[in-house]
Amino acid sequence: MRTTVGAVHEAIAASRPDEPCLVFRDRRFTWHEVTERTRRFANALHDRGLGTHTERSALPGWESGQDHLALYLHNGNEYLEAMLGAFKARVAPVNVNYRYVAEELAYLLADSGAVAIVFHSAFAATLQEVRGRLPQLRHFFQVADESEVGLLPGAVWYEDALAAASNEPPPVEPSPEDLYILYTGGTTGRPKGVLWEQADAIVECFGGLRSAATLDDMVAAASSGRRALMAAPFMHGAGHWVSFSTWHAGGTVYVQSVPERLDPADVWSIVERDRIDFLLIVGDSFARPLVDELDRTAYDVSSLAVVLSGGATLSVGLKRDLLDRIPGVMILDGLGSSESGGLLLDISTAGSATSGRFPAGDNVHVISEDLTRELPPGDPELGWLAKSGGLALGYLHDAAKTARTYPVIDGRRYVIPGDRARRLADGSIELHGRDSVTINSGGEKIFAEEVESAVKAHPAVYDCVVAGRPSERWGSEVVAVVQLRDGESVGIDELRTEAARHIARYKLPKDWVFVPRVARSPSGKADYRWARSVAETGSAP
Repeated sequence: MRTTVGAVHEAIAASRPDEPCLVFRDRRFTWHEVTERTRRFANALHDRGLGTHTERSALPGWESGQDHLALYLHNGNEYLEAMLGAFKARVAPVNVNYRYVAEELAYLLADSGAVAIVFHSAFAATLQEVRGRLPQLRHFFQVADESEVGLLPGAVWYEDALAAASNEPPPVEPSPEDLYILYTGGTTGRPKGVLWEQADAIVECFGGLRSAATLDDMVAAASSGRRALMAAPFMHGAGHWVSFSTWHAGGTVYVQSVPERLDPADVWSIVERDRIDFLLIVGDSFARPLVDELDRTAYDVSSLAVVLSGGATLSVGLKRDLLDRIPGVMILDGLGSSESGGLLLDISTAGSATSGRFPAGDNVHVISEDLTRELPPGDPELGWLAKSGGLALGYLHDAAKTARTYPVIDGRRYVIPGDRARRLADGSIELHGRDSVTINSGGEKIFAEEVESAVKAHPAVYDCVVAGRPSERWGSEVVAVVQLRDGESVGIDELRTEAARHIARYKLPKDWVFVPRVARSPSGKADYRWARSVAETGSAP
């Protein structure tokens, strides 16, 4: 079945209009209320002339025929409302990193060609700084927040725009080929916009039922009653994916009350108060402070059945910490990318915590290094993790990069996001890490994530990012940038000894730089450009 995100949400809403759909602070919106609010926003866009101007069938995979709406927001009900409303208006939403400085913001808004933007008042000054360079950006919807910043010239308050618009379905006919655009994190290079047809995104990203033949099948499957809390920022793909997959399961999306940063006390308080059963986090940088808060303060977390780490895998030590502190919980490591959607899923329960090896998923493959063939189970070659089936169309405005990332091999189209992997004899996949952050040292390829995991095995290490720096002897040498836990003191020899228990000696860091805090994106991903700068200068900027 090929359908649209808006059609699925409206069909499920009709089956449970008065049940809770979206909760943020003291705002508890039913499915009916979310339907009305998103229709109103869709009409606000349509009334301003925004929509689709060239149908998908007339375009190559790397171009868009739709107007684009930038989402420059903290987490909140407005983010998901604007995203869903845009889908209903045939406008493509675009995620914006709210930590961007003016130059980065100007790049993304120009590259995406956004003609409209929804933004929190706290970001008005940065937006005002760059809007003169963006003649195509014409429509401004401002969301009031605690900053109490006044209305930007030419903008309209988001709530006023909704109040002035109709709550009827907008007079357009959305297409399954309408776009969902997800910009990459840009941790190793410039962010790029990945174009997904909604019909494919529903299944590959948003948890839609693969076997559904009709909307009635989708509604019938939406029976979980999940109560899911998003600790990850919505500007990151995992936040979109788990929110919409929760809705597609008939569940309720909860948003943290302190969306500007990770506040562990806030997260656990909501878990306790609302009996949350599903929690989304992003890797060790989220898990460590959450574990520390559980050690400081007693919370009733007995309702929690699943903790999903999306966008970054959890180290074995932190998986065990969570399993020890949340009886009966299941830890999921979800591996995916903007380009591929969901790829692999590993499940850890009490006594079975692992990391780095994943059961093979549907349409998941390992492709030879020269991109000529699939590698069978047990082949010793280190190849590329790949996926076939429902895939994104490509990168916005970039035909060459689209062709490189989505090659056709023996008549089948694949996506190769850039992770190196090996297919083991039992069919499982051993993940080695991103090729873009691989360090070539002394003729050996060393994967940064593998070294990071080994260093973080020491209990005194709070966080670690690994980068390479030029070396006369090795060509490039491994440098560990380490943040110790508060009050801890440990020698380099002890850290090296612990790491040597997990990786070969040639992979061990040649140097160690200790910093007060490891820099990461708001989504928890490592900032490797920052790490390379620290490795080369020997100190944090």
